[in-house]
Amino acid sequence: MSVPMRANVYLDSSGKHNKFAITKADSGRKVEDPELLEAIRLTVINNMLEFHPESSSQLAMGAAFGVLPPTEQVDVDIATQVSIKDDGPDRSLLYIETADRPGLLVELVKIISDISVAVESGEFDTEGLLAKVKFHVSYRNKALIKPLQQVLANSLRYFLRRPSTDESSF
Repeated sequence: MSVPMRANVYLDSSGKHNKFAITKADSGRKVEDPELLEAIRLTVINNMLEFHPESSSQLAMGAAFGVLPPTEQVDVDIATQVSIKDDGPDRSLLYIETADRPGLLVELVKIISDISVAVESGEFDTEGLLAKVKFHVSYRNKALIKPLQQVLANSLRYFLRRPSTDESSF
C-alpha cells in the first residue's frame, strides 16, 4: 500500500533549529502509524547509505543524531542468533539477536543492502544490552531462496561476531 506523503523542513532564522515533518499529502495530517514511520525511517537510512556513503560512519555511531559513542569498551558476551524463514511468497523474515551497540541498526541495514537484499520493514527492540531485530526482506520482490538465506546469515554472523581490536594494540 502506497500512501502519498509530503515532507517539509523548517529552519529558524539562525539556521540552528530545524523541524522535519512528514504528512499525508491528501489530508496534511501528521503520519503516526508506527509501521509507516518505520518504513520511512528505513527508506531514509537506505538512501543516505546509497547516495551519501561518506555518512555511514556518522550514522553508525549515532553522531548524526547527537548521540556520542561510548568512551570505554563494554565487555559483553552475548551469543548472536540469526534466523531466516519465509514469510509468504514475496518476503522473508530475518530475526537477529546480538549485543546492542551504537549504530547497530545502520550497520545491519548496510550489510543486508550490500548483498542486494531489500529491507522492506523492521522492528528493533533492546532488553538491557541485548538487541532483538526483525526485518522483512526480499530479493527482487520475492522471498529469499535457501542459498541466499545462507549467504545473508553467514555474512551477518561474521560481521556480528568479529572481534574488535583496539587500534593501539597492534
